[in-house]
Amino acid sequence: MSPRARFYRDNLGIPLVLALLVFCLFDLTNIDRVISNALLDPSTGEFILRRSQWFETLTHKWPRVIPDWTGELAIIGALLSFIWPRLAKYPQGVRVTEHAHLAPLLRWTTTYRRDLFFVIVAFALTTGVIHYLKAHTSVYCPVETTLYGGKELRYEWFENFNLLHKAGDGRCWPGGHASSGFTLLALYFIARRYRWQHAKALLGAIFVLGMVFGTTRVLQGWHYMSHTFWAGIFVWLSTLLVALVFYGRTQLDSEPQPRAVRRNVAVGAVRIGQKNAPAS
Repeated sequence: MSPRARFYRDNLGIPLVLALLVFCLFDLTNIDRVISNALLDPSTGEFILRRSQWFETLTHKWPRVIPDWTGELAIIGALLSFIWPRLAKYPQGVRVTEHAHLAPLLRWTTTYRRDLFFVIVAFALTTGVIHYLKAHTSVYCPVETTLYGGKELRYEWFENFNLLHKAGDGRCWPGGHASSGFTLLALYFIARRYRWQHAKALLGAIFVLGMVFGTTRVLQGWHYMSHTFWAGIFVWLSTLLVALVFYGRTQLDSEPQPRAVRRNVAVGAVRIGQKNAPAS
């Protein structure tokens, strides 16, 4: 299999197969409801952690800091990246920044400007995709439906989907909190670009973070489990698209490029062999 085919099999084919599995196993069955029903308090009929303020703060409000600060730092870094090339023309300005220990930071942002803008665009696109799907499917959260004490009827996303217009007021599919964790997948693609040896470990950590973000909302009754899976799939595909635009496939190939054999060594060996060979 060619590197191109392997790349698209792993990064596009597998997510699409997972999307089909999630659709068949969750959207066409009642597994989501079985999972959510198991999280109800039998005595009250409510989700056990729905009204827990400490759980809401610990798992929903505070964790948002991670993706929020990542995006904000990328924006700040991208703006700073334009300073050093202009400042370098003025020796006095260089001396001032060196004295203030700002020069290394400014040089770093200039060097990695493309990566900083990649994070910004990837975050923007994935957020836009998730918001589009929420508005154009109008799926209500479990606790908002009549199944769990709400007033709205439960529908699957494909029953309400409208390509061009908002489908209604529901805003629950895919999972928004889970998607905010999965947006950090942008960092994984940067790690792949630089062949970072711990890129796979970073990928695993980001997936765990996204799943934790999504699962905690399931425990509170604000999402079904499949909403988290769909969030991860859409964020991955959106981030992959942006990565291909910014870097191209060859820079994202996870396989390290083999080093070329030094021809001068081989030539030297031949010469030595020729020198020691007996005369014919």
